[in-house]
Amino acid sequence: MTDVTEKINKNYSPEDAALLKSAYDYAEEMHSGQKRASGEPYFTHPCAVAEILIDLGLDTPTVAAAFLHDVVEDTPATEDDIMRRFGKEIMTLVDGVTKLEKLHFRTHEEEDAENFRKIFVAMANDVRVIIIKLADRLHNMRSLNFLSNERQQRIAKETLEIFTPLAGRLGISQIKCELEDLCLKYLDPEAYEFLVTNINQELRDRKSFVDFVVEQINEILKESGIEGEVLGRPKHFYSIYRKMKNQGKTLDQIYDITAVRVIVNTMEECYEILGKIHKQWKPVPGRIKDYIATPKRNMYQSLHTTVVTNFGQFFEIQIRTAEMHRMAEYGIAAHWKYKENKANENNFDARLSWIRDVMDWQGSLNESKEFVDSLKNDLYDNELLVFTPQGKVISLPLEATPVDFAYAIHSEVGNKCVGAKVNGKIVALNSQLTTGDVVEILTQSNGKGPSWDWLKFVKSGSARAKIRQFFKREMKDENIKTGKAMLEAEAKRKGYNLNDLLTESSFNKLSNKLVFSSVNEMMASVGYGAVGVNQVIYKLIDYYKKEMPKPVEAIDAGKLKHTPAGSVTVKGMSGLLVRFAHCCNPVPGDDIVGFVSHGRGVIVHRTDCSNLSDFDPNRLQPAQWTGDIDTDFLAGIKVVAENYDGLTAFVIAEISAMRLSFTSINARINRDKQAEVEVRVKLNKRSDIDLLINRIKRDKHVIDVFRTTN
Repeated sequence: MTDVTEKINKNYSPEDAALLKSAYDYAEEMHSGQKRASGEPYFTHPCAVAEILIDLGLDTPTVAAAFLHDVVEDTPATEDDIMRRFGKEIMTLVDGVTKLEKLHFRTHEEEDAENFRKIFVAMANDVRVIIIKLADRLHNMRSLNFLSNERQQRIAKETLEIFTPLAGRLGISQIKCELEDLCLKYLDPEAYEFLVTNINQELRDRKSFVDFVVEQINEILKESGIEGEVLGRPKHFYSIYRKMKNQGKTLDQIYDITAVRVIVNTMEECYEILGKIHKQWKPVPGRIKDYIATPKRNMYQSLHTTVVTNFGQFFEIQIRTAEMHRMAEYGIAAHWKYKENKANENNFDARLSWIRDVMDWQGSLNESKEFVDSLKNDLYDNELLVFTPQGKVISLPLEATPVDFAYAIHSEVGNKCVGAKVNGKIVALNSQLTTGDVVEILTQSNGKGPSWDWLKFVKSGSARAKIRQFFKREMKDENIKTGKAMLEAEAKRKGYNLNDLLTESSFNKLSNKLVFSSVNEMMASVGYGAVGVNQVIYKLIDYYKKEMPKPVEAIDAGKLKHTPAGSVTVKGMSGLLVRFAHCCNPVPGDDIVGFVSHGRGVIVHRTDCSNLSDFDPNRLQPAQWTGDIDTDFLAGIKVVAENYDGLTAFVIAEISAMRLSFTSINARINRDKQAEVEVRVKLNKRSDIDLLINRIKRDKHVIDVFRTTN
């Protein structure tokens, strides 16, 4: 613990140090007696988190909140206690981290979307909350070896998918690189051990060569009269691992496991040294990158070049100023570490503008998968840089189109877009841009506005949100009608009446989940595509089923009599022929009801069969499955998916994998240009059909799978 107190005394004023020591003492007292999975006192964790933040140069309230970040969640301390002792600012930071602690990232898309939203709300309110969370995750990853293998895998996967890209997007490379290496250690331990052993050997083998390059560049600096520092820096394991995987190379084919970094005083000196290095060694075509003139989206700036010596060895050189180096290492944290100067303020505002942009468009994307996909496009470090005709650089996600470019310029440019030129030639609006393209948008002031089809190919979350906002604003009445018709049709297709499903009670429950102020707002949201039809219908059906008693629950077991069919019992019925309805194809395990027909015995239907609403309710009798059943039944399912070759073959393969057989299969394209495959399958229990549906749903192209009624 003395290391932390020494760092506090060294880096903070006496007044700030006193506050931090008070937070230290209070957290130590509150966590007294608690242990970590390693057996260490729990307080070692908040201490380690605070130490990481001190090294990053964070301000006093942030470090104090790091000491206290678990006390409200894990000890008797309350928010009021924190407020009284440490004030509102620190309490707000602790509260923000506490709320993020409660997030659990799973595979469910709605939960993912909600969790991502909470992260970005926290960042928009105060970015320091996320920096504390990143430090918290870093220390947890450092001590992950004390957890079970299953938890190690889950936490490492979550870290790699969510927290490392966040650290990268905020420019904090120190945290990003260490997190990536730790994730690799648990997700692919064999590869990690191979790299640890072999890279260390490679570095020893290449040391004399790197020393030679450093010496040569120092000579260039000296001859040029430029003050600077030259160092060889090994790349972190994960970056090498990713390059080997993506490029299919072995370690000895990766020539840039070490980068030589040149740090000088001015931007002009960066370019001067680049030219002299290229005079000394030949640059590799296509490997010169100017991130000074066109910074990365996280505001990283540097010149990169790969050169080859006269005896054929390749190596990478990075050239930057000391200020650029600080920003590259500390990212947004440099705002606090190096206090406030104009350059840092501009970089700080630029990084926060990205967070604000996400907050601007995220509210328009209520559909979970769409929100997560759009966010990841913006989050991960995959970008292309294109130019306006005036030479302004625009950063877009990979595979972006002219429509993405138009909306990146301005909403009105996107809304009035009627065509595009790329490098002087007319192109289709859905064509993919590449880095270096010069893009010109053709507009028409009296144009009809964006097309719904644009949503199928735009890649940026911002463009998608702005298109939806246009339809939401311009076509409200039409959207309400469209949304209502879509919901009614989908409810009917699933065997329900929308009026029965959409009660005052069910709408109140739904609005708590999806935040609608009125039924019309919900209808409009469905109509313009912000909310998926099934997202609403499935919830309404779920509420309806919970409120409506199931017929089988009303059966008095003492009054049940077996029918000759042997597999079904119907209340009050004996000696009548029992048959199964072809419209809904009930199978063992379905909720069922018997319809007493004239002269045809009892016909058994699923309780969700759409035809039941046409029957006399007095002739419906509760029924249930009974005994061992050794009979094949037919069940129909429908698969709705993106239209792609091989969908039907995929469905057949899944049926075969379960050792089931089918009697018919039909495929078609619906009016939404989606593929629909209907199949009738032979089986003898409900769990088979549920398992088959779940297997098919795993395919990323599949939109929905459900039982059918004919």
